[in-house]
Amino acid sequence: MSDWLEVGDRVFVRRYAFYDQNIGVVLGEEGVLLVDTRTTHRHAREVRDDLRALTSRPVSVVIDTHGHSDHAFGNHVFRPAPIWGHVRCVTMLRETGERQRARLIEHMPDMADDLREIEIDPPDHTFTDRATVEIDQGGRAVELRYLGRGHTDNDICVVVADAHVVFAGDLLENGATPYFGDGFPLDWPRTVERLTGIIDGPVVPGHGDVADRAFAERQHAEFVTLVALARQVHGGEAALEDAVRRAPYPVSTAREPLERALAQLRGELSGFAPPDPA
Repeated sequence: MSDWLEVGDRVFVRRYAFYDQNIGVVLGEEGVLLVDTRTTHRHAREVRDDLRALTSRPVSVVIDTHGHSDHAFGNHVFRPAPIWGHVRCVTMLRETGERQRARLIEHMPDMADDLREIEIDPPDHTFTDRATVEIDQGGRAVELRYLGRGHTDNDICVVVADAHVVFAGDLLENGATPYFGDGFPLDWPRTVERLTGIIDGPVVPGHGDVADRAFAERQHAEFVTLVALARQVHGGEAALEDAVRRAPYPVSTAREPLERALAQLRGELSGFAPPDPA
């Protein structure tokens, strides 16, 4: 676990060893905005305690970058603060939250008691394409942007324009293969292309080192390569095993992204393609 790192004017990131996850904070004159809440109430209380190194004020607004457990299961600890997220983040937590909890208990039985304690608490403030969220009434604000499907169907980024910082959530992951289990690989390149267009300073991935636009562009190129390989397999021009070896990820982790892309090419993924965001 690291200390708080200031990546822009009163914009901080703390990197937690569990899942190598980044948690963001933006301080206003009076308010405190928190980006993501971690996996359990214990984890969320750890964030709340660590915040005392920055401010004595309580969290006044929470942003969920998407509806995965490691980003939203700590929400309830920060009530009565309003919690913002994409409208489909609410859907994801309501429809899959208990399955996510069960999967975590299965794979991390030593954390079962903590996981059972969680009260799954979806966002109560939602949007579809973009929203402006005030940290201080009439003062500092951030912009929430939905740029398209990628890691999930409800990923958003948080743009702190006055500090030139973007929180990308899990649309970007630094130092490991991105998780494709709920992803839309065919959409992800275009979404990240849009993301790179708004990066003009530090970009904070959901996991791993704080990065920059060049990193986002490299990750975009990896997504493009993955989709091209999947199309070759789908069209009978290459074998899956050959594509796994040629993928931009380690062989040990490349199969899932390719299989997910093939499932999307076959039209097997649930849900519909939302309209392109403006």
